[in-house]
Amino acid sequence: MTDADSLFTHGGPDALGVPAHDFSTNANACGPSPGAMELVRAADLSRYPDPAYTALREQLAAMHGVDAWRIVLAAGASEFIRRITTWVALENRNGHGEAALPAMSYGDYAASARALGLQVVRAPHAARRPWLAWCCDPSAPLGQAQQGIGETVDALPEGVPCVLDRAYEPLRLEGRLALNQRQLDRVWQMWSPNKALGMTGLRAAYAIAPADAQDAVRTLLRLAASWPVGADGVAMLSAWTQPGVQQWLRDSLVTLRAWKASQTALCSAMGWQVWRSDANFHVAKPGADDFAGLLKRLRAAGIKLRDCTSFGLPGHVRMGVLPPASQQALKEAWTSAA
Repeated sequence: MTDADSLFTHGGPDALGVPAHDFSTNANACGPSPGAMELVRAADLSRYPDPAYTALREQLAAMHGVDAWRIVLAAGASEFIRRITTWVALENRNGHGEAALPAMSYGDYAASARALGLQVVRAPHAARRPWLAWCCDPSAPLGQAQQGIGETVDALPEGVPCVLDRAYEPLRLEGRLALNQRQLDRVWQMWSPNKALGMTGLRAAYAIAPADAQDAVRTLLRLAASWPVGADGVAMLSAWTQPGVQQWLRDSLVTLRAWKASQTALCSAMGWQVWRSDANFHVAKPGADDFAGLLKRLRAAGIKLRDCTSFGLPGHVRMGVLPPASQQALKEAWTSAA
């Protein structure tokens, strides 16, 4: 399957509706965050947000300890992926450059690159004319630390933008990011808190620009649509900065660690090969001759798993960590379907 074929391969609801037990997304299964939901429900939808998002950008900047000009809001991570790729393509419109991606990664990186005329290279060290580089830690779909991420950032030619996707950083259950502050100030840090808050239906995200990227920020703001984030998204991102919501998130990680231990043990007991992961999701390989048929039978029983074929892992599934009741439902459905 090519990246073009998998353009709309995502987890979550599908033509059959909302799965009763949805292992196919990486959202925090302890969510939605009560504190964030309270602010979202109280959002004033009768008025436009401040088009400059002044207060929100200041809140996010204070949370991360950076200047407010470095905060770039987006209608979601996927929108920012497309926008920063557009900027790179426009800056280099007279050449034929490459987008350097990890060996396995979120499909929107490659889809955006190809849509804008960039060649996709799935190994940063193999790129000869890199215009844009992507990193992700914990990685997608494996949820592992990206090996050699510091060396990758340091080896990039001066002036080549590098985006670090930190969608799963708040849901990291083990380990830590292997970048120092100098390296973090070199990259664009992309954050999408809706996953950690268990609110993936609400599309809002932001990026932290490199420390010397004032001109690039101005260009990205010009490339954005007016009001990319609605009042509900402003409320969610504002909630993200609140101490109470961050404490809820920390508490949820304790629960997720326990659920993950029982889920991976269940998968192993069913004879599935389980990959190690640092995050709230993991990859597994079911022991099934008819993989496609198995996924179809499980989906009919209310169990949805994320087929990893589009990531280059045919015969594997990515599984978000779910509560024990959903794990029991998986066990029963597997027993019936296998």
